[in-house]
Order: sequence, then C-alpha cells, then structure tokens
Amino acid sequence: MRRDSLFYQLFAQLPQTLFDLLGIDTPQGYRFESVELKQTAFRMDGVFVPPDPSGTVYFCEVQFQRDNSFYERFFAEIFLYLRLYRQTFSDWQAVVIYPHRQVEQVSFEPYEVLVNSHRLRRVYLNELGSLEALPLSLALMQLTMLPEVEMPTAARLLAERTRTEAVPRPEAIMELITTIVLYKFTELSREEVLRMLGFTTEELKRTRFYRDVYAEAREEGLQQGLQQGLQQGLQQGETLVVLRLLRRRFGELPAGLEERIRQLPAHEIEALAEALLDFTALEEVFAWLERSS
Repeated sequence: MRRDSLFYQLFAQLPQTLFDLLGIDTPQGYRFESVELKQTAFRMDGVFVPPDPSGTVYFCEVQFQRDNSFYERFFAEIFLYLRLYRQTFSDWQAVVIYPHRQVEQVSFEPYEVLVNSHRLRRVYLNELGSLEALPLSLALMQLTMLPEVEMPTAARLLAERTRTEAVPRPEAIMELITTIVLYKFTELSREEVLRMLGFTTEELKRTRFYRDVYAEAREEGLQQGLQQGLQQGLQQGETLVVLRLLRRRFGELPAGLEERIRQLPAHEIEALAEALLDFTALEEVFAWLERSS
C-alpha cells in the first residue's frame, strides 16, 4: 500500500488532522504543502505553513519503514528550510508518524538532543486508541495499517460515523475511506467498495464516482447525437450511462444484451438506470428486461 500518497491526500483534504494528532485546537488559515528545497534536491513531504509570519510552521513526516539515517535527513531538510524561509514564520515544530515503535531507527546520535526535545513529536498510530473513540481524521490513519481481514468492518464503521456525526467535509472523508480500501483491495471496483461500505442505491447516485461516470457517458452520447438532434443525443447519453455501469459491474456484456438495451425507449432506459445498482448478477438484467417487455 502506497501510504505516503494516502497520507498526502489526508493532510491535503483535512489539514486539521495534524492538530488532532497534537491535541490542540485547529488554527485557521494553515495550508499543507510538499516543498522542494532545490539547492539540495531535498523534498519535504509535509509542511504546514502558517497564514502569517507570526505563526508556527509544522514539518510532518510519515515513516512506515525503518531508516537508520532518517533523523539525519529529516533535520537536515528542516534546518535548510528554516534558513531559506525564515521570514515566513516565528517558530517551528516537527512531527513524525510511525505505525509502531519498532519502525523507528535504533540510534539517535548525534541528534538525540533534538529527538528528545519539545521540537519533535513522535506519534505511534497503534497507541492512539480505538477507531470508535478517535477523531475521524486519526481513525483514517489507523485504517491504512489494518490487515485485510479487519479492513471491511473498520471501513464500514468509519463510513457510518461519517454519515451520523457532525464532521467537516463528510464527502472528502468518505472519498478518503474509499481510496484507502481501494489501495488494499486492488481487485475491487470503486462501486464494489462503495457497496462494501454500506452505500444504498440513492447514496451511490450522489457519490463523485457515479457523477463522473454519468457525466463522461452523457457527454459522449451528446457528441454522438448532435447530428440527430438534442433529444436523441440526451437519450443516447442515458443509454451509455447504463451500458458503462453494467460493464463496470459485470465485465463485457453479451452482444445481444447490449443491442437490446440500446433499443429501449427513453422511459425504460431511465427505469433501468434506477434498477441496475441493485443487481448482483447479470441474470437479473435479463429478468428485468423480460418483465419490462
């Protein structure tokens, strides 16, 4: 699992995650950046930049593999940044996120005084507490490190918390949960993951996944139908939505089935679009068509 990318998305979508880790109220105006220090080709994975020069700059690193020269590199990057951008902040703090203590490098010399100072906060995800009790931002971090057998139950729990709790940007949290599960279960489609998370048919239709598929297919249909009139183009767009979703769900469709769907009138295409998200087998599509004929 490419956790660096997942954590980058988490921090970019929910910058308050860092301050949840530190146990402090989220200050306003911070932005999350990945900063390249060009003189040395160093790249700092996570820098939380204060909104004005009187604030504190936070350096954040996610470290899931042991690297016995990690602190040497990390502090070198920090102090180069401090030299280059000194006019943009008044104080600094560093945070390193580990899955557990066994990943941390063995010897801190000659940086022990910095490692053990108030400048550095080391976080071990397995010691934060239970998914049920943690803020959703931190629970998402823990979700990235769960074994495959535990992830579906945990992901459904977080999805349900997102629906029922008063949380900022619930749509971003749901998208992050979906992405984390997709990284673990690479053989599943996004629709199958959403089903795993307990989405109803109506909720599926409101997801970005469904909207993107619908918009893509609708645009294709509109382009194909321009010469035949706007109404026919719109109907072709609806038909392509249905065919595209069926292919994502069941793979390549039998030629006869695809042709049959293309021949449906507009009102039946709309009805099939409503019904298809409840289908679990291709046979149900044939059965629906028989009932509708």
